[in-house]
Amino acid sequence: MLYQILLKGLLALKEYIALHVITCLVPAFLLAGAMVSFISKEAILKYLGSKTKKIISFPLSALSSILLAVCSCTVIPIAAGIYFQGGGVGPAFILLWVAPASNVLALIYTGAILGYDIAGIRLFLALLTATIVGWILSWSFRKEEQDRINKETQIISDETRIIEKRYLILIILILISLLAPNYLVQKGPYYLKVLVFSILFIISFLYVFKFLSGREIKDWLRESWWFVKIIFPLLLLGVFIVGIVGAILKRSWIESWLGGRGILPSFLATLIGALSYFATLTEAPFVHTLMKLGMGKGPAIALLLSGPGLSLPNMLALGRIFGWKKTTVYVITIVILSTLSGYITGKILT
Repeated sequence: MLYQILLKGLLALKEYIALHVITCLVPAFLLAGAMVSFISKEAILKYLGSKTKKIISFPLSALSSILLAVCSCTVIPIAAGIYFQGGGVGPAFILLWVAPASNVLALIYTGAILGYDIAGIRLFLALLTATIVGWILSWSFRKEEQDRINKETQIISDETRIIEKRYLILIILILISLLAPNYLVQKGPYYLKVLVFSILFIISFLYVFKFLSGREIKDWLRESWWFVKIIFPLLLLGVFIVGIVGAILKRSWIESWLGGRGILPSFLATLIGALSYFATLTEAPFVHTLMKLGMGKGPAIALLLSGPGLSLPNMLALGRIFGWKKTTVYVITIVILSTLSGYITGKILT
């Protein structure tokens, strides 16, 4: 029995490494390193910093995140790159939430499988949740944010240059390498995603050696490696634990407890989503299967919100990067809001 449980954990780890490291995490880490190395810190402070008006930084972070079709683990180095370049804690955690919870690809896929009424509700609640999360994180850690502001000596002018053109092209190439496999290959074998990624990565590789100096490449890779060594081991540990938990839980238990429209089914659906790992786009067919087995629309919304945006690997990595206090506040807030969203939706739609 113990052997089978551990084997499930190892199989989950094997699947994660095989299907996500090359096309998801590699470009994500390179993108995070590029942000730290090449994007002007003054520009981050100007548009997403703690001193920026929240009416500007919050919507800017949320709307830009909708274009990022990434999972809860892939988005961590990207958000961390923005945060360590001077971005506020609110915008950073909004990015962490919106990108996996309501990116445009996930919304389209949700609409196609579950109906566009569900997709619309998902988008509205994800953006509402992101705004509340941003405010709570900013308020909870306002003293720390003020200390960060006081340490910044840069004078941010209206003519602050965000990034050099050659760096911008590189970041766009990496971003395309990260997003294109998911956007272009939504069905079929995984090797097609690898093929798309490989072509784009080779183009990016050739561009780097033509337009960047050896020192610039070295600095960029050093920053990227910092994210790898901090985040990657914890992601692997989290995936292994999720595989073990999945082996212990019986599917019949899940199905029997997720029917109805009460607060308990929505809470249980939120916990299942928060602890499990869902790759990009996998949450919609999973929820569709459970709905056919009797899960209510309220718990479905709760799972659609918490599933893509949280996971055990995500929590472990967030704690290491942003600190356990911020991570705890973030996770508790998401669990409460996802549960309430599911409960209210269930009352309205059923």
